[in-house]
Amino acid sequence: MTFYWPNMLWALLIVPTLIAFYIWLLQRKKRFAVQYSALSIFRDAMDTRSAWRRHVPPALLLLAITLMLLALARPATVLSLPSKNKTVILAMDVSGSMRAKDIVPSRIEAAQVAAKAFVAQLDRNASVGLVTFAGTAALVQSPTLVREDVISAIDRFQLQRGTAVGSGLLVSLQTIFPDVEFDLRMNDPRGSSMRSFALDPSKPRKEPPAPVEPGSYASAVVILLTDGATTTGPDPLIAARMVADRGVRTFTVGLGTAAGEIIGAEGWSMRVRLDEEALKNIANITRGEYFMASNANDLTKIYEAMTSRFVVEKKETEITALLAGIAALITVAAAALSMWWFNRI
Repeated sequence: MTFYWPNMLWALLIVPTLIAFYIWLLQRKKRFAVQYSALSIFRDAMDTRSAWRRHVPPALLLLAITLMLLALARPATVLSLPSKNKTVILAMDVSGSMRAKDIVPSRIEAAQVAAKAFVAQLDRNASVGLVTFAGTAALVQSPTLVREDVISAIDRFQLQRGTAVGSGLLVSLQTIFPDVEFDLRMNDPRGSSMRSFALDPSKPRKEPPAPVEPGSYASAVVILLTDGATTTGPDPLIAARMVADRGVRTFTVGLGTAAGEIIGAEGWSMRVRLDEEALKNIANITRGEYFMASNANDLTKIYEAMTSRFVVEKKETEITALLAGIAALITVAAAALSMWWFNRI
């Protein structure tokens, strides 16, 4: 447990003072009873029947006061709360390397099965959008609450050439913030020039929005899956910084192995390698997390873990109101017991 106002904990020194005052009152009553022998005999008879009861209401009241004093320090603790993520964007690699069969029955089919299971298990109040990327990226399903539409879009994947992880990130970001423009005047990994992305030349240029704390946007997340390294499109790390500037966390999933896999078709072959370093950096920059899947079972477990993460999330939460509420209930209980047993408060 942490405290936002720890200096207020000094107020707890009141508690031992109250305990000492209560003990003093008890001693004073005993001295008073000694002066009246008949009263002392009657009091002793009463004490044998209800000695412990007379201490219960004061003890409860003392506990309530302690909790209220703790509440003054604004305590906080890590709690499991319903997730606030209302939109989940799945950005999935549909490059040609996804046809590799080192993951049975193939990388793309294993990814489809795991993604569909993930979508089906998500909280029904969360919208799911689907972005695919190969040489370019495209939004193939706008965020929707209709799970069947997302699953149908996953079933319609068609493999293409190239891997543009940066484009996948930026299309995902623009899906979350459709009114935000992204100006990428840079070179792609192969050195060819790239036109501005998501800019309408007929409209006046807008100043980019002020950056926010990475990972601070709680209404949406991106889950990006790829099995290779970027071969075209914008630099994925620059794209990740743009995502981070909008506060959106990105969870990256690497499918395959760092050693790579040789695939071929129609007389050509190539080795595809997983760029784990880039995926880790994307996750770190955006305050997300990186996962590695070398087989279909790993991939299924990763999506299952993310399902529970997006339904319930752990976060530090102030519990001042909770302590104050408990203190109020204990105070009422102390008063009620005092009235029941002794007909007074």
